[in-house]
Amino acid sequence: MKAYDIKKGNVVEHNGNVYQIRDIERSSPQGRGGNVKFRFTMYSVPGGTKLDLSLGGDDELREVELSRRQATFSYKDGDAFVFLDDEDYTPYTLDADVIGDAAGYIVDELTNCYVQIIDDMPVALQLPPSVAIQVIETPPELKGGTATKRPKPARLSTGIEIQVPEYIGNGERVWVNTATGEFGGRAD
Repeated sequence: MKAYDIKKGNVVEHNGNVYQIRDIERSSPQGRGGNVKFRFTMYSVPGGTKLDLSLGGDDELREVELSRRQATFSYKDGDAFVFLDDEDYTPYTLDADVIGDAAGYIVDELTNCYVQIIDDMPVALQLPPSVAIQVIETPPELKGGTATKRPKPARLSTGIEIQVPEYIGNGERVWVNTATGEFGGRAD
C-alpha cells in the first residue's frame, strides 16, 4: 500500500513489527517537482510503543490483515482485562501493557469497544469515543463573588484525573472524551 493511501487506524508492517497508524501529517515541499512527504505517528501492536516514520508518497507499507470485533468489557483478571464478543461471547483477554492508558476509561460493562485481532490473537483495543465515569473526589464548588467558570481537578472511579467545571460534584457521572481525556458534560 502506498504511503498516500494510508489512513488513520490502518495497521501496517514496518521492520518486521506491526503498527497502528494514529496520526498522519502531510507536508508538501515548496517548488516544482518536490515530493510530498508523510509523517506517520504509529504505535506498535501489541505493546503501544510510539514510532514516528516519515515516508515519501510512493513509499510502500504492507497492510496487515486485522479483524475488529465489537465487544463489551466483562471483568478484570489480575492485571488483564477480559472483553466478551458481542456476537458469539468469545472472551478476549488483553494484558495491562496492551491496554495502556486506555485502562483509565474502562468501566464496568463498557460497550462499543472494538478488540483488534491478528492471527486469532487480541492485540489492541479501540475505545468508544466517550465514556461515562463517576467522579469520586473533587473539591467543592467555591462560593464567592467570582463568576468565572474555573475548571477544577476531579478524580474518577477508574483512577484517572480530569478537569471538570466547578458545578460538578462527587458522585456525579461525567462523559470523558477517550481521545483527549477532556470533560464532555454530565452523563445522567
